[in-house]
Amino acid sequence: MLEALDAEAGVEEIVAVARRAPGRSFERTSYQRADVIRSELAPIFQGADAVVHLAWLIQPGRDERVTHAVNVRGSERVFRAAVQAKVPAVIYASSVGAYSPGPKDRLVDESWPTEGIPSSFYARHKAAVERQLDRLEREQPQLRIVRMRPALIFKAQAATEIRRLFAGPLVPRSLLRPGLIPFVPDVSGLRFQAVHSLDVGDAYRRALLSDVRGPFNLAAEPPIGPAELAEVLAARRLRLPAKLLRGAAAATFALRLQPTEPGWVDMAFAVPLMDTARARAELGWEPRHTATDSLRELLDGMRAGVDYATPPLARASSGPARLRELLTGVGGRG
Repeated sequence: MLEALDAEAGVEEIVAVARRAPGRSFERTSYQRADVIRSELAPIFQGADAVVHLAWLIQPGRDERVTHAVNVRGSERVFRAAVQAKVPAVIYASSVGAYSPGPKDRLVDESWPTEGIPSSFYARHKAAVERQLDRLEREQPQLRIVRMRPALIFKAQAATEIRRLFAGPLVPRSLLRPGLIPFVPDVSGLRFQAVHSLDVGDAYRRALLSDVRGPFNLAAEPPIGPAELAEVLAARRLRLPAKLLRGAAAATFALRLQPTEPGWVDMAFAVPLMDTARARAELGWEPRHTATDSLRELLDGMRAGVDYATPPLARASSGPARLRELLTGVGGRG
């Protein structure tokens, strides 16, 4: 998002708040070290025109106490501090994962229920924060609240982090070359959406500089299913039952062969396909990257080991030969 705001003449100053400062600098951006569960946030927010809340943990997937503390309690602290500092706008990074189970054969708009997928801690946390914002809207009607609900977000520079969070240290980069994976699972209900990181950043920029409120779905065309996956990976489709795929995820997670807890599989099969008409109409937003091109870019980046000069995305987060991932438990660290 900093890239999208850096060239925006309407933005005078950006204060990026994080536990660890990135290795890249931006002309109008200063950095403030803080932790959403420990630091006093209101003094940092004082005088801001908007707070953009992006902080979130996906790992450790094996200790929900840690993720809940950051994702749910940390979000509550951010919102409370924004009110205390009298910030006029809060823009929050929600997700398609906040939605209740929905259809795969049609698109749903932002009015679809946001109760999450019960078996996914990620979805439960996203739904819990949506309820916090419901209360905040009732209690603080003067506060402009925007909820961005993007699909899966891809870019080459996120390749190292996504590989670490979802594939784990045992997957060789070379395996991701098209044609080397022999087949993709052809499972009923396996259909999801994706969007490029730069397009998401542009949507945030547009929301910041307007007076819009409420939720916005963000996704690019086309929805990705077995046919699209097979094309991107130059693989065949193999018909499998959903229970087999879910069971394989549960078994490999229990054996610490990969870090993705099986609730992610449940969420992939359950969340609806989103209609993005509101973002296009009210924000003037139009994604420049297709979903399949964004996926190709990510896979190319994973194969090349691409990273980015910010701690969550940096290759150093995995340690030499991915040793840190192994020593701290596959899926057992943030």
